[in-house]
Amino acid sequence: MEPVVVNQEKQAEINPQKKSSRKKVWSFLKKNPSGMLGLILVVITVTCALFSNWIAPLDPGEASLTSRLSPPSWADETGESTFFLGADQLGRDLLSRIIHGAKISLMVGFFGVVIALVIGTLLGLISGYFGKWLDDVIMRVADIQLAFPFILFAIVVMSVLGTGMWKIIIILGLTYWVGFARLIRGQVISVKELEYVQAAKAVGGTHFTIIRKHIFPNVLSSILVLGTLYIAEFILLEASLTFLGLGVDPTIPSWGGMLADSRNYISSAWWTATFPGIAIMLTVLGFNLLGDWLRDKLDPNLKL
Repeated sequence: MEPVVVNQEKQAEINPQKKSSRKKVWSFLKKNPSGMLGLILVVITVTCALFSNWIAPLDPGEASLTSRLSPPSWADETGESTFFLGADQLGRDLLSRIIHGAKISLMVGFFGVVIALVIGTLLGLISGYFGKWLDDVIMRVADIQLAFPFILFAIVVMSVLGTGMWKIIIILGLTYWVGFARLIRGQVISVKELEYVQAAKAVGGTHFTIIRKHIFPNVLSSILVLGTLYIAEFILLEASLTFLGLGVDPTIPSWGGMLADSRNYISSAWWTATFPGIAIMLTVLGFNLLGDWLRDKLDPNLKL
């Protein structure tokens, strides 16, 4: 019987560890309601973007001049549902267009961050680790990049090359790599002086191995946090450019385009501008709250 008792005791010791590891994130979210709210908002937005074809009640491009600027309503005279959030100036369902617009905003935010992250991380690691003339060259290029206001730079480029979602993504990625590079460079400079990194160099570790095994894992948390915050900023920038007529094609449902179309109807049809604006606000708020939660979760300096 004794071996069985011992096994039961060992199992009792292991199970709490497994349960605690599974519930670690959940318990942290319960203690941080803002992080929970941000996660919920992001999940809702991502769900709308991924399953927009099934969630949207109507075709976002289907126009009906007889329903032009119809106010929000839950049912018509026959008791059937109509436009839950109203219709725009062409009689298109506002709710369906907002749901499909989430796809554009998230694609711009995600792919723009991926491009900026890859370029900025690579240059930041090289600049911080090797230093010397490589550091000077990369940081001077970053300073030149920061000297150009983004909106002005984007307006000039889009005016010359034309509009399009992927052009916005490329411009965002080639502009905002500086933030990743400068952040990672500063952290690499401090991490490379630690004892275990110096020991890896002493035993003959290659530069690539040291960066991959000892330095990159230490800056990964900062990359995730900054990337989450940049997604929110990219969503705002895409909406701004589209509002100015230099972003996504007007035939594609997008939140910025919906705001641009509603400029002449704010006083007579408030819903055409209000609901797309709320969608942008909640999505940006969700990513910002999620980024703050990731910072609190991953930054060891805040775990006091």
